[in-house]
Amino acid sequence: MKKLILKQRTDTPHWVGDGFPVRSVFNYMEHGKLMTPFLLMDYAGPTQFSPTTKRRGVGEHPHRGFETVTIVYSGEVEHRDSSGGGGVIKPGDVQWMSAASGVVHEEFHGKDFAQKGGDFEMIQLWVNLPAAFKMHSPRYQGLKDDSIPRYLLGNKGSFLRVIAGSFDDVEGPAKTFSPINLWDLRVKAHDTITLKVPADQTASLFVLNGEILTEDGNSLKNADLGLFQRNGDELTFTAQADSKILFMGGEPIEEPIVGYGPFVMNTKAEIAQAFKDFESGKMGNLSLIEGAE
Repeated sequence: MKKLILKQRTDTPHWVGDGFPVRSVFNYMEHGKLMTPFLLMDYAGPTQFSPTTKRRGVGEHPHRGFETVTIVYSGEVEHRDSSGGGGVIKPGDVQWMSAASGVVHEEFHGKDFAQKGGDFEMIQLWVNLPAAFKMHSPRYQGLKDDSIPRYLLGNKGSFLRVIAGSFDDVEGPAKTFSPINLWDLRVKAHDTITLKVPADQTASLFVLNGEILTEDGNSLKNADLGLFQRNGDELTFTAQADSKILFMGGEPIEEPIVGYGPFVMNTKAEIAQAFKDFESGKMGNLSLIEGAE
């Protein structure tokens, strides 16, 4: 049994651009060695936006050395990057963008959502890349809701969506550079769930809403993050209410983490080079992409 070793939450939101009111749940500067291969999590919402004709979001900015994973629960996010990747991410969809050697991208509310307004909730993760892949060519994966398989859990109608990795014999559609399990769970009240997870890999649960009680007696509720020990290959909890949960786990990347702003590499020299490459245009330019506005 994996026991809880860290519980934390952040209730103070800040704005990213004018479209994403986020709480930074964890970051690599504080918990990089514990949460590996995950570097950072921003939880946006839940909130409500009024209708507008304005483009709400974040204008073009660069990344290098990691991947961004955006999971939309309600609302819409429209993405475009200098590698040619992009699209509208709707509820249930996931965007997996491997910045790797470098991209410039932008993220805005989808036009239809902006005009209608409504509920908005999403998670964005930064996922580290092993040193061998930090300068790999960028890659974009737009994973639609109907391409993400479901696995029934418990006996009350609970289920798990396999975004990346595998659960039992169900494989997720996301391609990753290192072993990662990313599962989206909906657990019914009073259902007890046991997750089989690889021993010696990291394992954490983020409860978006609801409440769960871990097998060792700890409660995790709205916007709580729980990190579990690496020993053991089972994680068991009981839902105290209907709960929406994200499971994150993976093989640790035991390499130096050196980050500054939008870049995460292994050395200060690599960070300095990233800034030079961005400023010289080597990460691309959105204005040169077909269909640019």
